[in-house]
Amino acid sequence: MVGIIIGVTAISTVGMLGSGLSLSVSDSLALAGDTIVITPRIGAAPVATGEMAPGLGITERQIGEIRRAAGSNTVIPLHTGAGRITVGDQVMTVAIYGMEPADIPALLEKESGSYLRYSPGAMAGARLAGENGISVGETLGIGTGEERLKIVGILAARGTGLDISPDEALIVPDTWFTSRFGEGDYDEVIIRVKNPEDIDGVKAAVEDQLNPRERVVNVMDTRRVLPTLLDSFNRVSAALMTVGGISLAVAGISLLNAMLLSVSGGTREMGILRSLGATRGEVMKAFLSEALILGLLGSAIGGVLSLAGGSLALGAMLQTPDYLLAPATLIPILTGMAFGTGVSLLSGIYPAWRAGTLYAAWSPPSG
Repeated sequence: MVGIIIGVTAISTVGMLGSGLSLSVSDSLALAGDTIVITPRIGAAPVATGEMAPGLGITERQIGEIRRAAGSNTVIPLHTGAGRITVGDQVMTVAIYGMEPADIPALLEKESGSYLRYSPGAMAGARLAGENGISVGETLGIGTGEERLKIVGILAARGTGLDISPDEALIVPDTWFTSRFGEGDYDEVIIRVKNPEDIDGVKAAVEDQLNPRERVVNVMDTRRVLPTLLDSFNRVSAALMTVGGISLAVAGISLLNAMLLSVSGGTREMGILRSLGATRGEVMKAFLSEALILGLLGSAIGGVLSLAGGSLALGAMLQTPDYLLAPATLIPILTGMAFGTGVSLLSGIYPAWRAGTLYAAWSPPSG
């Protein structure tokens, strides 16, 4: 039965993790389903105007071309980088995004405090603030010189995104970013499209403006990436569940051997039962019942253990219990328990048949 417990726990826990991660990624990326992300193509050859050198960012002139292509849709240029911050006695490296303060409300929601203005300040991501006790009004040390920067707001949790992942990052004004890290081109441009039906048209317009002869920027429609990512998650989850299924099949073989030993060692007892009137079917039913009980008991224990283990793993990875009781997350537990019970029953069929045929080879002693 131990093997059944281990197999069911493995299948169910892996399935829970895969389903929970898929739901989390799906919800996070769905927030960016109306988004076009433009990034410089690394290694792109300079265009004739000299506006983009290999490996550099997106220039002001190209930002203007993107705005013309985007029409009335919101265009948000971004600087991205990383820096060392000091929070109390802790020193860590975090992602830093530099944005025009006026663009922030169009892309990010705040949980507390206020949005950035053009004066020096920063907004902290939800996870960064929660894990390090950062609150509105606190000042952080930035860089080796520990330049002080006041936290004016905490962002609402947003999750991982294909456009920006702010939960463990700082958002600062673009003017402060360039003064701290040096003047430079933009690392990314985000277009928030008002009508999702216009995404293809806006994307084509950007391609025509910036990539007329050769590709100098990458233009990504996040809506088309989501199905590919979810399919990849599901494939990985299925592969890991297959490994758990193999361990459960091995447990089934072990159970079959154990029941065969039970049959071999109980030849006399079964013969006596048959001689007292027990039918072949009743003997077989007794062994199948034993296999079913072992399967149900092992699967139930495995289901409870997988629920506990999956809860801990999902809580540690996603930092939220939101997906724990979702139907898609609980289905793998039921699947694993059903598979464990089925394997136990299959493992008991041959020993049960064997037990039912032993009476022909055994006869009670005479006298």
